[in-house]
Amino acid sequence: MYPVGQPPAPPVVAPVQVGVPGAMGVLQPQAPALQPQLVDVPDKCPRKVNREIIETMVHAYSKLFGNLRPVFDGRNNLYTRDPLPIGNDRMELEVTLPGEGKDRVFRVNIKWLAQVSLFALEEALEGRTRQIPYDAILALDVVMRHLPSMTYTPVGRSFFSSPEGYYHPLGGGREVWLFSTSQSGHLNGK
Repeated sequence: MYPVGQPPAPPVVAPVQVGVPGAMGVLQPQAPALQPQLVDVPDKCPRKVNREIIETMVHAYSKLFGNLRPVFDGRNNLYTRDPLPIGNDRMELEVTLPGEGKDRVFRVNIKWLAQVSLFALEEALEGRTRQIPYDAILALDVVMRHLPSMTYTPVGRSFFSSPEGYYHPLGGGREVWLFSTSQSGHLNGK
């Protein structure tokens, strides 16, 4: 039995495999670092609403975010390639989502946490260390899931698109959606 975070050494160089429908892609983690930000969004809101809040915030505060395109996990983790110009301070931003008849106002707090280096992940993937940098794996998971989560309906680890021309109600506001896509990353010794 290996201690947590200490798997056996990989047999050969192991790139991260990224599953793409109908194709296989290889992601080499060579970006220098990701900048995680702790984001306080309302606890009772679903992830979809939290994503709308963050997307609206990025557009409303374009001077703060500049060319940065942050990725968000739907709860508290927001990542950018470069640090936001807020230093180590906590910043509170007011975000207004248009509603049906009444706009909803949310307060979002952002604070820089640390720098996540992808170098340690590259070292682990190339077999030079057996320490797995879980912060880098979490960051890459958020990066890979961000766009599908904004485009499709996420359910667990799968992404569903609403069926066009196919409507099978089950009653009670439920319906059948047959087709989904999923993605995964795994070490590959080939």
